Amino acid sequence: MIDWNYLVKIGVGLFAIVNAIGTIPIFISATDGWSAAHRAKTARIIGITVFTVLALSLFIGDSMLDFFGISIASFQVGGGILLLLMAISMMHAKESEARQTPEEAQVAIEHDAVAIVPLSIPLLAGPGAISSMIIAAEHSGGVVGHISLLIPVAVVSVLSWRILLLSDFIAERLGTIGINIVTRLMGLILAAMSVEFMARGLASLFPGLVNG
Repeated sequence: MIDWNYLVKIGVGLFAIVNAIGTIPIFISATDGWSAAHRAKTARIIGITVFTVLALSLFIGDSMLDFFGISIASFQVGGGILLLLMAISMMHAKESEARQTPEEAQVAIEHDAVAIVPLSIPLLAGPGAISSMIIAAEHSGGVVGHISLLIPVAVVSVLSWRILLLSDFIAERLGTIGINIVTRLMGLILAAMSVEFMARGLASLFPGLVNG
């Protein structure tokens, strides 16, 4: 029997961890200069990627980490480095250059890549969301429990997609100056987030550094 109270609790917690609302300014900055169609496509790819990553975490998270010898702490450090690289670029707040027709295919590839890394992984489906799903799977009580956990995962993924889809409207209202201001501010915040990711990961990997 499905425990709906438990699923609601997991869903609310997962929504808070994924924090798609807090990612809106970062999404706007990362897609500065893109067309509405590309932003919509990117938001859709992010929603699909978040669902895929979290669903895989439910069923094969523990096995994959054990197989490759990767810990959540290591994932935090690696994800923090990716976020820091993105933050440095954002703090420059460079205006997008005009794209030429021969470059459009490569641009599309770059857009899809950005949608997956770092916007989906590790910004939304990051160490916190992945670890929470692995822990939830361990307490779900069998295959039926695992499958039922796909419900909150799907809901959070759809909500993330719709929330980011609305960022196109926000971007149009902010204008170039507003986008540049948001870019630099969010770059600073993202840099702090990346350092926090790495600090937590390093603290888990080297507890002696904290306790010493």
